[in-house]
Amino acid sequence: MTATPIPRTLALTVYGDLDVSVIRELPPGRLPVKTLAKPESRRDEVYAFIRSQLEAGRQAYVIYPLVEESAKVDLKAATEMADHAAARRLPGIPRRSRCTVGSRRPPKISAMKAFAAGELHILVSTTVVEVGIDVPNAGVMIVEHAERFGLSQLHQLRGRVGRDRHQSYCFLLYQSPLSDDARERLKTMTETTDGFELAERDLELRGPGDFFGTRQAGVPTFRLIDLVRDRELLDRAHDEASRWFDRSLPRRRR
Repeated sequence: MTATPIPRTLALTVYGDLDVSVIRELPPGRLPVKTLAKPESRRDEVYAFIRSQLEAGRQAYVIYPLVEESAKVDLKAATEMADHAAARRLPGIPRRSRCTVGSRRPPKISAMKAFAAGELHILVSTTVVEVGIDVPNAGVMIVEHAERFGLSQLHQLRGRVGRDRHQSYCFLLYQSPLSDDARERLKTMTETTDGFELAERDLELRGPGDFFGTRQAGVPTFRLIDLVRDRELLDRAHDEASRWFDRSLPRRRR
């Protein structure tokens, strides 16, 4: 059972050892999360929107790729940007709200509990919050350096909002120039909230990886078939193989 299909999971269905049940509907009363990709140069617009949501009583996540600033890569760190966000004087962020989650230190647990209790209005974090966090009042998700995240992870992060009846939003902030794959990932995220469509697109972009190993990306060694293009044909072949076994097994037992 998976809430966020990944290419490897999707590809395993080809071998017929998984039965697939598809649930595409949202829970009653839920609205699809509106997703927008914005360049770094439009950060002030995004901050202005956060302010309006905070004033309306909502809460927000801000996700960064790193916990501490790194000299090796040019990525914003959660610890540095928590203070940066507060310096922008976003309303509803008292000093106690400048929290960073993502390290192994105990404060990450207390910060998440305080956010869930409504004591904190913005949670600045790494991807540690991508699963297992349910805060219905959280209405905005901002992902910094979104061009560096995969589709499955972006979809998981987006799933932290939209968990109540109010409209929620996900902003994907990116830095140019974008690679072709990064541009396609961001475009796909803004076009659909369907996890199955995202998994199929992810399968096209990075391959399924090992079917019986640990690698979750990469091109398989098939010579003739394409796992996305030939999906219908593969389903028909699976059904035909199952019928053949159903007919032949009784005779073998006799």
